[in-house]
Amino acid sequence: MKSQAWLRGMAVGLCALMASAQVSARDLTIGVEAIDYSPAYAWRDGQFVGAAREILDAFAAANGHRLIFRPLPVKRLLAELIHGGVDLKFPDSPDWQAAIRRGATLVYSAPVFAYIDGTVIRRDRVGRGADAVRSLGTVAGFTPFAWKNRVDAGSVELKENPGFEPLLRQVLAGRIDGAYVNVAVALHAAGALTDGQGGLVYDPDLPHISDSYRLSSRVAPEIVAEFDSWLAANGAVVAAIVARTGAEAGLKASR
Repeated sequence: MKSQAWLRGMAVGLCALMASAQVSARDLTIGVEAIDYSPAYAWRDGQFVGAAREILDAFAAANGHRLIFRPLPVKRLLAELIHGGVDLKFPDSPDWQAAIRRGATLVYSAPVFAYIDGTVIRRDRVGRGADAVRSLGTVAGFTPFAWKNRVDAGSVELKENPGFEPLLRQVLAGRIDGAYVNVAVALHAAGALTDGQGGLVYDPDLPHISDSYRLSSRVAPEIVAEFDSWLAANGAVVAAIVARTGAEAGLKASR
C-alpha cells in the first residue's frame, strides 16, 4: 500500500511539473538589430541568423518557447525594449546608450559570448598610433566608447555609415582612417570583399574595449532568469557554437 501511495504521489508530482512547464512555455518576441553583423548575428533575407540565433534557438527548444524575431534599426530598438514593444532584446549591454536607459527597469542576462570593439585600418597604416587617426567611421547608432575622449576633444572626427560593408569600403578607399567595429564581424566582412583580401586588419594597439553580449528585458524578467539557468547548465553547447561560427574572432589578439 505504501508503495502504491508513493507511486500515486510521484505521478501527481510529475503531472504538476509537466503542467508548470507548459504554462511557462510561450511565444517570445525578440528585438534584434536590422544589420548584418555576421558571424555574431545578422538579419539577412528575412531571417535572423548567426551564433546568437543558434544559441537562442537551443535555449527555446530546451524550454518549449517559440521565438519571433523582430528586426529594428539600432537606434529604435532600445526604445521598443523600454516601451514594451518587444519581450526581449539581443544583443544588449547596460553600458549602451546609458542616458536613454536611465530610469528604465531593465534586467540583463549573464554574458552570452564575448566581443572586442576595436579599430580596423588598412594594413599600410599599422603602427602609426592613435594620433594618426583623424577620421573614424562607425555604423549608425553605435558609440565608439574607446575613442570618446578624442572625439569629445575634437581630435577625431566621427562619421556614421548606415551599412557595415560600405563602412569598410570607405576605410579601404582611404576616405576615413579607420572604422570602430566588432572585430570578429570586420574580419569576416573584409574577407568577403574582393579588394579586401588582407587589405584590412585589426590593430590591437589602437583604442578598443572588451565586453560581452547579453539578453535583456523589461517585461519578461522571468525569461531572463530562465535563460541564465540554461546558460549555466549548457556552457559547452554555447562554447561549441561560438567556436564553430567564429563569433569571438580577434579576442586573442587583444589579450
